[in-house]
Amino acid sequence: MYKYDQIDQQIVTQRVAQYRDQTQRFLAGTLADEDFRALRLRNGLYIQRFAPMLRVSIPYGLLSSAQVRMFARIAREYDKGFGHFTTRQNIQYNWPELAKVPDILELLASVEMHAIQTSGNCIRNVTSDPLSGVARDEIEDPRPWCELVRQWATVHPEFNFLPRKFKIAITGSTADRAAVRVHDIGLIIKHNAAGEMGFEVLVGGGLGRAPSIGQTIYDFVTPHDLLGCLEAILRVYNLEGRRDNIHKARIKFVVKANGVEKFREMVDAEWAASKSYAPVLSDAEIARVKSYFAPPAYEKLPDSDVVTGKGNDFRRWYQQNTRPHKVPGYRAVVVSLKSIKRPPGDITDAQLDAVADITQRYSFNEIRATHDQNLVLADVRQQDLYTVWQELTRIDLATPNVGTLTDMIACPGLDLCSLANARTYTVVDLINERFDDLDYLYDLGEIQLKMSGCMNACGHHHVGHIGILGVDKSGEEWYQVTIGGSPNGKDADLGSVIGRSFKQEEIPDVLERLFRVYLELRQEDERFVDTVRRTGIAPFKAGAYAQANQAA
Repeated sequence: MYKYDQIDQQIVTQRVAQYRDQTQRFLAGTLADEDFRALRLRNGLYIQRFAPMLRVSIPYGLLSSAQVRMFARIAREYDKGFGHFTTRQNIQYNWPELAKVPDILELLASVEMHAIQTSGNCIRNVTSDPLSGVARDEIEDPRPWCELVRQWATVHPEFNFLPRKFKIAITGSTADRAAVRVHDIGLIIKHNAAGEMGFEVLVGGGLGRAPSIGQTIYDFVTPHDLLGCLEAILRVYNLEGRRDNIHKARIKFVVKANGVEKFREMVDAEWAASKSYAPVLSDAEIARVKSYFAPPAYEKLPDSDVVTGKGNDFRRWYQQNTRPHKVPGYRAVVVSLKSIKRPPGDITDAQLDAVADITQRYSFNEIRATHDQNLVLADVRQQDLYTVWQELTRIDLATPNVGTLTDMIACPGLDLCSLANARTYTVVDLINERFDDLDYLYDLGEIQLKMSGCMNACGHHHVGHIGILGVDKSGEEWYQVTIGGSPNGKDADLGSVIGRSFKQEEIPDVLERLFRVYLELRQEDERFVDTVRRTGIAPFKAGAYAQANQAA
């Protein structure tokens, strides 16, 4: 993984000192709240419903065991004993004291981490495929390109005060596990007809109040021109994006207002005008960054049957929570943060310490955060899987539900967030209580359920196979249901609202009715989302609003 050089460390260390001074001046009353707000946001600090919330950057989701141990220490000493992994491959702390946040940032800096640009109207954390470097369908490892973009974007003076926040995702596989089409810019590594490697560039994706799927602006951009292309797009957005209406300020509105062809012409003109000073990636710089992501010292091992004779519980975990690896004898392990005992994405300090130990012993000292609010041990020897399963089971991180209904995404909602209209965690509990039969979940197959407490869509509800959105009705919490969405690849699409919203306690019944329709209509090997798209939402809508006794 990438290691800070002197410049990286100096930037982060100086930022901690600056923010400590700013915090002290704010607490002393010599720095106005309005002025402090912009400064704290640039350092990842929000003021939420009950307390400050600190969002820590995890570039493209990659972590070392030392960094995970630091997360555990911060959770233990500065929070309430847990952290929350987000859909942006970051971690959040929901209860730090304002005066102690500089101390947290100083600890993070000691393990090459920070919270810079995790909030505010700037380029946010660059995200990627959690199976980068190990996936069998990978064209090229996207992590070096994520790192090159991270270095370019961090404290970029021109793009530090954009019209609105800006998100970039990069994938290097034929299967899109980075949801690139719902980002402001999505980059897809590909080969052209001559076999040369480059990037398809998409713009205008995003969720929130006006969700949209990104459109291709360039079919192929060379590696040397990547940053020049990004700068031209950002410069057009910075000039054309609205600053008078926060709800219409994202780049998707600029693309929609002009059309993708006109927007491409605007970027072409800006790119041509800036050719003399646009950044160009040299072969030497590309090679330098790629050197940090050389494959670990894999052993020469055969693929082997590690399931036979190990019992049904291990077999189910192996089938649901592990993934193929491009190197024989290895497998990737998804660490499920979807236990019924905790909200999705939450992890305790003790679990973090244990995960760090497992990472150090069994996965070359690295672990990844996913945008599905789970973790991935990417390089586990097949012969170690049973032991890893036992250790994860002991700390309640081996629920064999990855890819099923209860592998839900959910933002904190009204339980913690000041922007939310409704609670999410209570609904999560209701769903977990109703759908606790693993055999039933496996029969339902892949179902991506995503839940948000407000239209900001931090839970990505628009692109869930089933999406749940918390809404406010005269001071009461209600929930709108969408079906048929998907975040990934050419399959990416927005879900359709099935009708009027439901009360909180109705949601499990509604899901049960939707699944009855699905089981009646599905064809062989057809996923829930495929059935919805084949039949349309009408039969599902009819089923969802049927009385429970009629549907029984």
